[in-house]
Amino acid sequence: MAPILTAKKVTKRFGGLVAVNTVDFEIPDKSIVSIIGPNGAGKTTFFNCITGFGKADEGEIAFEGMPIQRLRPDQISRLGISRTYQNIRLFAEMTALENILVGQHIFLNSSWLSAVLGTPRVRKEEKMALDEAQRLLDFVGLKGQGDLLARNLPYGAQRRLEIARALATKPKLLLLDEPSAGMNPRESEDLTAFIRRLRDEIGITILLIEHHMRVVMGISEQITVLDYGEKIAEGTPKEIQSNPRVIEAYLGRGAATEGMATAHERHSKKAG
Repeated sequence: MAPILTAKKVTKRFGGLVAVNTVDFEIPDKSIVSIIGPNGAGKTTFFNCITGFGKADEGEIAFEGMPIQRLRPDQISRLGISRTYQNIRLFAEMTALENILVGQHIFLNSSWLSAVLGTPRVRKEEKMALDEAQRLLDFVGLKGQGDLLARNLPYGAQRRLEIARALATKPKLLLLDEPSAGMNPRESEDLTAFIRRLRDEIGITILLIEHHMRVVMGISEQITVLDYGEKIAEGTPKEIQSNPRVIEAYLGRGAATEGMATAHERHSKKAG
């Protein structure tokens, strides 16, 4: 399929350190793609270049054919790109529902004066926002928990709430930064199924950074591998598992074997 996002020769430096080095990258529309690599490989820095939180020093990034490397984060969000973070960044003292409402602010058009006066337009906007926030709570599996403070939710629920807040911006491309970090195996399995639902039911393109190889190999249609800021491999899970450079630089034979076992198990289930 045609790419929804294209990056060409993207480079990001921090002083004398080249964090991302002339990376070429494409994400097919309606696909699930992973970026993997050891700590310090430049994965999150590359995410930041896409979302405008860290401007690329060189290269081009285009979303649906439009150059975005010079846009502000809010402008990029309005175009249809949203993200989550490696470390959860919820508003801990706000309720789950309020956290999602924050994500809808880019669609609220009433003036502050209208808000003070409580005009019919404001009331209509507020009702629409509340209805959508409640729908998103239900969709991510947090039905009935909208009045709970974010800090009181279990860890896995906080991850889902962060995704719900990102969905509130109505993204076409969703970037997930280590979404399974800190999760137990059951939570990771549930998250993998949920990410697949985002693509299959809503049609969102997914790009994730992930260290959990069972998640990566079980859900990705394409994998890009970074090491020291450079792209060292790209391909299907099967191709990445058997790539000698990837095995040596990152996966290690134990992790590669685990991923291959997962792929074999999945293939066996389909065959059965």
